Amino acid sequence: MNAIATAGEPEIDYPDSDGMPMAENTLQYEWIVTIKGNLDTVFAGNPDVFVAGDNLIYPVRGNNTIRQAPDVYVAFGRPKGHRGSYRVWEEGGVFPQVIFEILSPGNRLGEMKKKRQFYRRYGVEEYYVYDPDDGALEGWVRQNRSLEEIEDTNGFTSPRLGIRFDMSGPELVITGPDGERFLTFEQLADARKAERQRADAERQRAGQLERELERAKAILRAAGIDPDRPATG
Repeated sequence: MNAIATAGEPEIDYPDSDGMPMAENTLQYEWIVTIKGNLDTVFAGNPDVFVAGDNLIYPVRGNNTIRQAPDVYVAFGRPKGHRGSYRVWEEGGVFPQVIFEILSPGNRLGEMKKKRQFYRRYGVEEYYVYDPDDGALEGWVRQNRSLEEIEDTNGFTSPRLGIRFDMSGPELVITGPDGERFLTFEQLADARKAERQRADAERQRAGQLERELERAKAILRAAGIDPDRPATG
């Protein structure tokens, strides 16, 4: 049920969808799921950090027209779990502290400015906008009541998330607090495959060494020497 009503107030519906697509192209979608999935991993052990993607945020109770659906957001102090939408008044008054937007060719400068004003007004602490087509990352952090633009995002570490942004290459590289690079699902699958291959090679090598040892022992036994007999001084 999306309708909310209290004594003396009309019933209001807060839709879980705005009818807009999550992404306009595969590159934008890949970045959205990469950032969201890796942040899930970063905070997997913290039950009070909620990470979501393409989820409507309603900051004002009683007004279902004031809303935004950021590509990825992180809310500290809120429990994990599934939500149709994020209604700030049902979340202890906590507005998500960190927002990510991934640009697509359809985004307009005026639209993005309005989004930034929305997030500034309702309390976001960090706001990042990445354009995967030209590899540009912009960021803002809260200073008192305003959002101040980060002068240089290359090498910048998110105060809230502890992740680091590297803009020295052709595309954004994000490194987690553990020093591990954020990977796409394809890259993660390749890494797991390489690890399995390495483990298989180690097992094969260990088996080969064991067989060579047994052959050496057999030669000693044929010569009348017990290879398992403890050496005497």
